[in-house]
Amino acid sequence: MQTFTIYDSQAKRVGEMEKDKQFFTEKVNESLIQQVLRMYAFNQRRGIASTKTRKEVKGGGKKPWKQKGTGRARAGTIRSPLWRGGGIVFGPHPRNFSYKLPQKIRKKAVGAILNVKFKNDQIVVVDKIQIKEAKTKEVMRILNAFNIKEKCLLLLESPNPELQRAGRNISHLSIKFSQNVNAAEIFYAKKLIIGKEAFEKLA
Repeated sequence: MQTFTIYDSQAKRVGEMEKDKQFFTEKVNESLIQQVLRMYAFNQRRGIASTKTRKEVKGGGKKPWKQKGTGRARAGTIRSPLWRGGGIVFGPHPRNFSYKLPQKIRKKAVGAILNVKFKNDQIVVVDKIQIKEAKTKEVMRILNAFNIKEKCLLLLESPNPELQRAGRNISHLSIKFSQNVNAAEIFYAKKLIIGKEAFEKLA
């Protein structure tokens, strides 16, 4: 039976917790993870590229020269797509790239990513994440205890205003709640510090 070691805020071992067999399996569904990460990436895409068609380009109301007798090709407007400064025929326009995968798939992706993190020893389960006072150095003491210097995600079970205020100045730390964290946030974090209650709720 595989278990998680549970630590206190100073990285001292205080117990163990059995691994959830539903999430932590031998095989990782990589295609599922890819689908979900792609969805979150597309949902962040702004899609604001825009070009003007011939009707939107300023000017060109007057015919450049008469239809016949000049020896030049006939032209009706200087804003023709054939002219420099003219409209763009099939250029990009603002669009929405976002889409949604079913909730069941997104939930399974969270489990698959947790599985990857577990295999790579990137999950730290803490019994209770507490600080004495709302100061950045208190949160840094927790990170230093676990020797975490890379991008870290701290997952809480419920709002903790003091901890959130103390941790917002740390550039490589992100504090989220287990009920609204998404698969991409978990995947791109190099280390996860998860409160025991938050971990049980997430699972």
